[in-house]
Amino acid sequence: MNSHYLRIRRVNPAINGRNHNAARTGAKSADLYGQAGTAVSQGVGYVTILTGANDACTSSESTMTSTATFRANIDSTLARLKSGLPNAKIYVISIPDVHRLWSVGKGSSSARTAWSLFGICQSILANPTSTAQADVDRRNRVRQRVVDFNAQLAAACAAYGANCRYDNNAVFSYPFTLAQLSTWDYFHPNTTGQQVLATISHPAGYPW
Repeated sequence: MNSHYLRIRRVNPAINGRNHNAARTGAKSADLYGQAGTAVSQGVGYVTILTGANDACTSSESTMTSTATFRANIDSTLARLKSGLPNAKIYVISIPDVHRLWSVGKGSSSARTAWSLFGICQSILANPTSTAQADVDRRNRVRQRVVDFNAQLAAACAAYGANCRYDNNAVFSYPFTLAQLSTWDYFHPNTTGQQVLATISHPAGYPW
């Protein structure tokens, strides 16, 4: 897969073998501070951050992370990176549009079964075929929470200074398809989806 690492290595072969991954499946913004500590201990020069989907994709609408708490988690993470890696470049990537996840998957019986069986993102994916106004409104509120999270990511990155870039909603705006999702959970991107994420996000970042 043509990841950020491989793309950067082509123009800077010296980084060969110096690729670290502190990401964890299911992690939320509250986990970022610890992950930032891992990055600091590794002395990295480039940090990519993609977080927030699991803060919105919870067991119910009421259990979503509040926007204020999300921002506080981002701020503490960036402060730790700035203190420990003052010269590192930070790249913050927008949260994908989880409402589109519902839109592209609701017509698939396999997707609906996986969502229900594994309890995936029930804040937006519960009752996926319902057209009741209450369900429509709930989905729209969850999407708005993602929009609000992305706004906080952009603002926090801007406040960080010149060594932080935001992707200007490149990933959020990308119209991903069902074929780019894992057929195990219809939530995480498959290999094709990961390739697209790299292709969409990389040009919106630093001009390596």
